[in-house]
Amino acid sequence: MMILTVLLYILALAPGRLPPKTSSRLWTTAYAHRGLHTKDCRIPENSLAAFSAAAAAGYGIELDLQLTADGEVVVFHDDNLLRLCGIDRAVADCTWQELQQFNLCESREKIPLFSEVLTLVNGRVPLLVELKTGSNNKQLCQKTAQLLDNYQGLFCIESFHPGIVLWFKKNRPQIVRGQLSAGWRRFEMLPKLVALLLSSLLTNIAARPHFVAYHHEDAPHQLKLMLYKLLGGKLLAWTVTAAEQIPDNFDTFIFEYFLPPRPDYQQGQVS
Repeated sequence: MMILTVLLYILALAPGRLPPKTSSRLWTTAYAHRGLHTKDCRIPENSLAAFSAAAAAGYGIELDLQLTADGEVVVFHDDNLLRLCGIDRAVADCTWQELQQFNLCESREKIPLFSEVLTLVNGRVPLLVELKTGSNNKQLCQKTAQLLDNYQGLFCIESFHPGIVLWFKKNRPQIVRGQLSAGWRRFEMLPKLVALLLSSLLTNIAARPHFVAYHHEDAPHQLKLMLYKLLGGKLLAWTVTAAEQIPDNFDTFIFEYFLPPRPDYQQGQVS
């Protein structure tokens, strides 16, 4: 019975087969978390300035997508504007024009459209595109896919929501897709069964992600992650703030507030 259970789990855990000619650069690039932003918000997260700085430095870019009330795809992490804009309103309740009234932190930066970011980056560095869970996941998937259909640069997508990853499996199988996850305690706001399914990666049986992005603090000694890699999947750690936090045997990582060593850059601090 134990052997059967293990075999069934391996079957459920297995990654999807990477699309033909997938660039290895996706796994050799370190990704700047929400762009190359600063702690003091002088360069705000998920801003055109942060993305420009990351691209100029040659780092990949991780960013977050969600929809406005009028269906525009914008780059912003939080559901609410309070932390970054000082306004207690949900992003999903604002139109694109309304969002343009607000600045990110006390800078001159505005919340960008995803299309603006694609134009700015223009294929210079890989993009790691996270689709946030919202009230209209299907529309977000459709509009994001349409924008990426016309983009010539290197990118992949990821989400905490297995249904979003599954949408791309069904509708854009040529796009590299990833499942965001962590230890089950980080999902304490969710029902226990859902938290268990997400942390154990059992949702892979439906979405078949090509890579798993796992919280770096929860990654050590995780047998399931090593097994996933042995089965051909890629592993990405989020979000490290020092080089020593990068888990062994992971392919790449998302970083914040430090500059990972590169052949043409000295390691340093971003403050």
